[in-house]
Amino acid sequence: MMDEVFGAGYARSLASDLVLGALGGRTAQQALDEGEPPRVVWEALCDATGQSEATRWLHRGDTKKALRRNARR
Repeated sequence: MMDEVFGAGYARSLASDLVLGALGGRTAQQALDEGEPPRVVWEALCDATGQSEATRWLHRGDTKKALRRNARR
């Protein structure tokens, strides 16, 4: 899902480089590696990067449709 929202290269960079206070000062990758639920990590990333509600819930529906809808806003 990160690749779809941020693009593959930027998603990898965010996952490994962005330190998130909501995850106890860990990166998304560190948090996942330490057993943090993916949904918690996704929410922290969305908060830190200012994603819309539509983007936050992409995993619940048709991703491409939601991205198109989100782009029109």
